[in-house]
Amino acid sequence: MELTWYIILCFMLVMYIVLDGFDFGAGIIHLFFAKTEEEKKQVMRAIGPFWDGNEVWLIAAGGVLFAAFPTLYASAFSGFYLPLIMILWFFIFRALGIEFTYLINHELWIKPWQKGFGISSLLLSLFFGVAFGNIIRGVNLGGVEDGLTQFNNHYSFFTPLWDESFSPFAERPGVIDWFTITIGLVAVLTLTIHGAYWIILKTEGDFVEKLKSKILPLWIVLVICITISLIAFVALKSFNHEIFSQHPSMYLLPFIAFLSLLGMLFAKNSNKTWLGFTSSTIFIISGIGSAVASLFPVIIPSTNSIVDHLTIYNTSAETYGLEVGIIWWVIAFALVLVYFIFVHTVYKGKLTEKHDHH
Repeated sequence: MELTWYIILCFMLVMYIVLDGFDFGAGIIHLFFAKTEEEKKQVMRAIGPFWDGNEVWLIAAGGVLFAAFPTLYASAFSGFYLPLIMILWFFIFRALGIEFTYLINHELWIKPWQKGFGISSLLLSLFFGVAFGNIIRGVNLGGVEDGLTQFNNHYSFFTPLWDESFSPFAERPGVIDWFTITIGLVAVLTLTIHGAYWIILKTEGDFVEKLKSKILPLWIVLVICITISLIAFVALKSFNHEIFSQHPSMYLLPFIAFLSLLGMLFAKNSNKTWLGFTSSTIFIISGIGSAVASLFPVIIPSTNSIVDHLTIYNTSAETYGLEVGIIWWVIAFALVLVYFIFVHTVYKGKLTEKHDHH
C-alpha cells in the first residue's frame, strides 16, 4: 500500500507542476517579455479560465501527504516552516495580482498588481525549485551536531536559509546553496518555456512569434543549469546508483527527458502548436520521475550518518488507514477529473478577447 500511495502522491504533485506550472511561466513572461498592455492581456487571457482550478491539485496533494505519510508531512512542514510561509504569501499576492489588476482602470492601480503577479510567479517557480533541490539533496535530520542529535524526534530538523559553506555537501546545509539555487533556476527556465508554449497554444498574433524567438536563449541557459545540477546530483550521497543497475528500464526516464528537452527547442519552428507544450510537459514528468526514481525508496535523504533517511515505509500511516483512504481518493479524484475535463472542453482552442477573464 505504501508504494501505491507514493505513486499517487507523485502523480498529484506532477499534475500540479505541469498544470499550475504554465501559470507560473505565464507570470514570468508577463513580467519580462510582455511589454504592451495588449500583450499583458493576452498572457492573462491564456491562463484566466484555468489558474484557480490548477491549484486544486496542490491542495489535493497536500491532503494525500497528510493522510498517507503523516510523519513526512509533520517533518517537512516543521523543518521548512519559513520557506513554506514565504510561498504562502507569494500565492496570495499572485492571486490578488490576477484578480485585482483591472478592477480600477488607472495606471497607478494596474501597474503594482501586474508587478505583484509577475514577481510572485517568478519567486514561486524559484522557491519550488529550491524546495525540490532540498528534497533530492537531503537535510540534517535530527539536527545532528558533533555526532549528537539535537531533537528528541529524530525525524525533526531545522534548516536555516543558508550556512557559511553554501555547499550542498555539508552535513548541515541550508535551504539555499549553489546546488538548490541551480535547481531553482532549472525550474524557472523550464516553467518559463512551458508557459510560453501554453500561450502559443492558446492564443495567436504577433506576440506568439515574439515568444518563439525567446525559446532558444532560454533553452541554452536551461541546458547549462541542467548540466551543472546533474553533475552535482550524481556526486551527492543521496543519489542511489544501484537503482539503475538493478532496473535498467529506469534509464528510459532520463532518455525520454533528453528527447523531450530537444523537442522543446525544435518545436518553436513547428506549425503544430501542441508540440511545444507536449514536449515541455513530458520533460517535466520524465525529469521529476528520473530524480524520484534515483532516490527510491527514500523521500527525504538524511545528510548525516546517524539518523535514517525518511522513506515511504517509515513515514506512512497504518495499513488500515491507507486502505480506507484509497476509496475516498478515488471519489475525490473523479470529481476533480470531471471539473478538469469540463473546463478544458469549454475553453478548448484559441482564446480570444471574448474569453477575457477580467
